[in-house]
Amino acid sequence: METCSRSRLFRVASELRSGVGNMLIGIMADTHDKLPSIDDAVARLNQRKVELVLHAGDFIAPFVVPRFKPLTAKLIGVYGNNDAEREVLKKNFSELNAQIRGRFAEVNIGKMKIAMTHGDEEELVRSLIDIETYDLVVYGHTHEAKTYRKGPTLVVNPGETCGYLTGKSTIVLFNSETLEVEILPLQQEYGEISKF
Repeated sequence: METCSRSRLFRVASELRSGVGNMLIGIMADTHDKLPSIDDAVARLNQRKVELVLHAGDFIAPFVVPRFKPLTAKLIGVYGNNDAEREVLKKNFSELNAQIRGRFAEVNIGKMKIAMTHGDEEELVRSLIDIETYDLVVYGHTHEAKTYRKGPTLVVNPGETCGYLTGKSTIVLFNSETLEVEILPLQQEYGEISKF
């Protein structure tokens, strides 16, 4: 298991079991109602022309949903342990053609299999990683940005979009072709890029 550190580029011999082509995927979690950070994240994701955004939960309240309206990419999310009014969140996001799938989502892009959960159920996260069935496992909850590989599975925690606990607002960009994972600090110019 290898963990990314700032300014290091990891190269791993194994690649995804099946290619998807070149797709840029945005990954975020733990927005916790912090509207300026959501606005910044959406602007950055649009600027980078991502095609899909995965949100690993803890949106918190339905009033955040309109902040995602300018997002040009498709959004798929899961509930976090702090999400309230879940049915309203789901309904409001569906009006934006976004999907909230519950506490767990399996996302298939071509032949790439992605598992996403919030991360507060540590045993579930560990199982999803240990079975090495998924190409990508996405989770949040810890508020700490972290990427590593276990066997054929790439594991990504985008950290906290809100920046409340660590003081670092981050999202992640994942390139499905090059396997580069960029931890992108919000309101800063450069991110950390790693290749798996």
